[in-house]
Order: sequence, then structure tokens, then C-alpha cells
Amino acid sequence: MADVALENEARIVTETGLDARVAAIVEPIIEGLGYRLVRVKISNRNGQTLQIMAERPDGSMTVEDCGIISRNISPALDVEDPVSSAYHLEVSSPGIDRPLVRRTDFVRWAGHEAKIELGVPVEGRKRYRGILIGLDGDATGIKLEDAPEGAPDRVWLPLDTIADARLIMTDALVAETLREAKRQQPADIDIDDNDLTDETSDA
Repeated sequence: MADVALENEARIVTETGLDARVAAIVEPIIEGLGYRLVRVKISNRNGQTLQIMAERPDGSMTVEDCGIISRNISPALDVEDPVSSAYHLEVSSPGIDRPLVRRTDFVRWAGHEAKIELGVPVEGRKRYRGILIGLDGDATGIKLEDAPEGAPDRVWLPLDTIADARLIMTDALVAETLREAKRQQPADIDIDDNDLTDETSDA
């Protein structure tokens, strides 16, 4: 993985609707604490869950980090009250099969398999799955080694058309993620799970 994380790099894949309203509330707080927002998602899991994915600029995240973010965004969510019904607040790391939301994500995870969904079709398709090659020369699109029906072909997908992008869990991805997590931790800490979560409830 290339060390290409930028602390203040804006997201290019963002939320819509109520998720976007929540993101507008929590993102400045998260950035002020020195972290980066990855994704906001409201789902019907466990009744109703508001999931906040975040990370440090270097891509790491601990349970303590999740707790810090949770404690700091909860008062703002209580005041703004963007979600009218009761919900469960979950602050977590992006996990291994993480969303790709910034330009540097497509560079950092080049060589791994990803699933891309577009807002508008490219070459008649909205869904692509293949190996990330990285950004193009002027950083306006990504290159993907697409493999429809077993016939690999490189495609170019404009960044401004990407509605959703995430890594696909593979043995190689798991191994690399765990190696990186262990490299970032003191030698006496054993890391065996990169999916960290801090959960609280909100009425």
C-alpha cells in the first residue's frame, strides 16, 4: 500500500438524502478531532441504526478512536435531531471490505478487487467489478481491469460518475490489511480484526 493519505482530502463519493444531512452535521466535528469521515449510512438494522464510518488520516482506527468520535458527535446530533425516530448510533472503522470515497483510496488499494456502481452508464453499464489499476494521469478517473465473462479488459471510469465503490474481501486483501494494522501498532499488541466498532443508543 502506498502511503498517500491526505488529512484534508475531500471525499468524491458522498451521501444523498438524510444520510447527507447527517454527514453535514458530523463531518466538521470528525475532522476537527483529527479524523476523516468515510461514510454515513442509516439502515433498518437493529430497529434503526445510524452508522458512522471514520478513520485516522493514515487509515488506522482503534476502539478508543470510535469512542472519542461517538462522544463528540452525539451532542450535535441531539441538538440538530436529523433522524426523527429512535436510532442506534454505531461508530466504526471502514473494515476490510471498505468503501472507497477519496482519490487516494483508489491509489492506496490499487491491485485489489473492487466493485464500482456508477450514477450514469459507461459503455452501457452501471456496475463494474475488477482489479483496481489506479487513477489516470490527470486524476479525473480510475482504471479498472474488468473481467466480464472471463475476458479481462481495462476500462476507464470517470470519478464524477461513481455512486458507490468498495473493496471486495479476498485472502490477499485480508492479509495485507492485517499486515498494515500490525505495522501501525506497538509490537506487544496483537491485531486480528480490523472491523472496530463503538456503539451507543439514542432515543
